[in-house]
Amino acid sequence: MKPFLVILCLLLISPLARADRTEAAPDALQGIGIDEKGGSMLPLDAVFKDENGKVVTLADYFHHDRPVILQLSYFGCPMLCGLVSNGMVDSLNELKLEMGKDYDVIDLSFDPSENSTLANLKKQSFLAAYNRPNGAASWHFLTGTQASIDRVTQAVGFQYKWIEAKHQFSHPAALILLTPDGKISRYLYGVKFDSRTLRLSLVEASEGKIGTTTDRIILTCFHYDSFAGKYDFAAYTIMRIGGVITVLALTAVISGWLIKERRHHRLEQANGTDLS
Repeated sequence: MKPFLVILCLLLISPLARADRTEAAPDALQGIGIDEKGGSMLPLDAVFKDENGKVVTLADYFHHDRPVILQLSYFGCPMLCGLVSNGMVDSLNELKLEMGKDYDVIDLSFDPSENSTLANLKKQSFLAAYNRPNGAASWHFLTGTQASIDRVTQAVGFQYKWIEAKHQFSHPAALILLTPDGKISRYLYGVKFDSRTLRLSLVEASEGKIGTTTDRIILTCFHYDSFAGKYDFAAYTIMRIGGVITVLALTAVISGWLIKERRHHRLEQANGTDLS
């Protein structure tokens, strides 16, 4: 038994030893991430300028009874923001849902030094990649003051910072799904987005106002796996159904056994009465 105990101790200790050797994140990634705030409201009265220089509030984009995809980025980003936008466009191009009819998109710059001219140039470049003409009026590129930016980033838990040594921002890569009234519905992470996951996220955020009946049925059978970053068939639902079936089966077996026992007992009593 002693060799077995030694091996068991090593198995228990080794994960702890590995945990102790975990290296700290680089300085550029310290404090970067998203503190999810599902169900919280966006500050709809926050003021920005659109790509044409028009003064707008976020509320201007939440009166169409459809969900909104929010990307927090900065237009001068050398790589990551463009990858997120391209990944979103690739996924949106695969959907039957249409921008302007079923959802809107907001790309909000968190760099207060950026202006509407830059926003317009960025919009045109991505509209060329989105292969449907209705996108122009419903994909909004916004810039604003630091105060307005802070209200939004704090409301959605988006944590970023300027890295002076590299002259660029360090920030997370994500899309934020918002309900038609401006509440946070879902966060999707990464630079590639599964089209089914994005579609179901939009249907979920719309509170059933867009999508097909099939989409809404699927949402009752699937759940969002935050670790996998996609919707999977709800194993817990299967377990609950299986549990109910098991209980019903046991109830039927026990009931049958009790009925059989009662009949047997009555037969014994009847035979005893006849013998007497």
